[in-house]
Amino acid sequence: MMRIGSAFLLFGFLLAGSPLAGSAQELTTEAVTKTMRDAARFYWEDVATRGGYVYFYDINLDRRWGEGEATKDQVWVQPPGTPTVGLAYLKAYQATGDQYFLEAARGAANALVYGQVKSGGWSNSIDFDPRGKRVSQYRNGRGRGRNTSSLDDGQTATALRFLIRMDDTLKFKDEKIHEATTFGLNALLEAQFPNGAFPQVWQGEPNPNPPIVEPKFPDYDWRTEGRIKEYWNLYTLNDNVPGTVAETLIAAHEVYQDEKYLNALKKLGDFLVLAQMPEPQPAWAQQYNYDMIPVWARKFEPPGISGDESQETIKTLMLIYRVTGNRKYLEPIPAALDYLERSLLPDGQLARYYELKTNKPLYMQRQGKVYSLTYDDANLPDHYGWKTGSKLTWFRQEYAKLAGREWKPSRLNKPREVSDKEAQRIVAELDDFGRWVSISNGEKLIGDNRFAKGEPYLSSEVFSQNLERLSDYLLNTNPTRRSNQ
Repeated sequence: MMRIGSAFLLFGFLLAGSPLAGSAQELTTEAVTKTMRDAARFYWEDVATRGGYVYFYDINLDRRWGEGEATKDQVWVQPPGTPTVGLAYLKAYQATGDQYFLEAARGAANALVYGQVKSGGWSNSIDFDPRGKRVSQYRNGRGRGRNTSSLDDGQTATALRFLIRMDDTLKFKDEKIHEATTFGLNALLEAQFPNGAFPQVWQGEPNPNPPIVEPKFPDYDWRTEGRIKEYWNLYTLNDNVPGTVAETLIAAHEVYQDEKYLNALKKLGDFLVLAQMPEPQPAWAQQYNYDMIPVWARKFEPPGISGDESQETIKTLMLIYRVTGNRKYLEPIPAALDYLERSLLPDGQLARYYELKTNKPLYMQRQGKVYSLTYDDANLPDHYGWKTGSKLTWFRQEYAKLAGREWKPSRLNKPREVSDKEAQRIVAELDDFGRWVSISNGEKLIGDNRFAKGEPYLSSEVFSQNLERLSDYLLNTNPTRRSNQ
């Protein structure tokens, strides 16, 4: 449930030796393709651990970090780790037809196949050392410890989305990848609750079968009551679980053409419609118990209406509408937008939490390991996002477009527009070694990890974004390849 603070990173780059360094030469397909190949060669051959990746590396590749420092035997599943890099390789292959990118993607897929747990999904990391501290009960029989499949922060959902695309690209001929993908998808469907929600994690046991009921405010003192230790088994919206699962179900339906994935997507949309709280706060909480009452998660995550998860829910409902064409998924949006607009903070942001019923922005203060509730935002713990930027203007515009025109099936994964200027910048920023080098401004990267101000390092997020953007640039300049995607 930790997010990478990429907004706090200042990316600087070493420019020497690239095809366009220090000049405004004409941007050619050859220059772009060479840059992509050089970057992929370094990241796959020099950076990867058995095909997998973590978030950050020091410039000499001596140390590496995911959520915490990683050993040489550990890779990360949680984005922007292994599946994120794998998806970038796949797009590069689609844009160029170069088998090198496909083999790099296959390496990432094989790392995920190794790290799939017995319950069908993935935890946030994979440990190739059978005695390692992060090892789990892997399906290959080489692990021990936990059998936890996690949807937190896109872990299992992103791994599956990459494997689905990989399976499709390989025309379902790689038996290990195909079997792991279908096993994982079946486990995901089994984890869905009757009302369409998903838990944060599952461990292979049968789901509870609670009745489908409408949400309500607690009739007890939620400050002291209603805390549930195993909150991860409840209906979860936290950290965009519905959004990442929706993307995976859409990909599965597109590739396998099986209606069970579309039906699961519709059930998920039905839950999001159901989970909208009543007036005076018609938006969404981070998690609900089986009585559909907002409840505590971690000790610094109180029940409340969430500005962040509410915006993510609106985006997910729009996505489900684009796929299904059913306008019931748009119906909750106007009231939610009205509520969120009148809940904006003086600085134009949204609070992560609004107190139930009173709608006061709700925060935490911390002394040692003890957290206490407060309405004061002057001394917030710095390990958590207590406020989130408002995207309400964009949501208003997008809702007006969707509601005002007849629904037609839309292409959801079309290449993004990349200007010549942006592509030139990315090409120029690759150094002699095939690296896109980031420069730290001294801020935290994730958790308590940080590089010193001015220190160079490597980021899987930067690598993946740059490789995908150059791929999009090629796809947009090559109509034949674009039409085949």
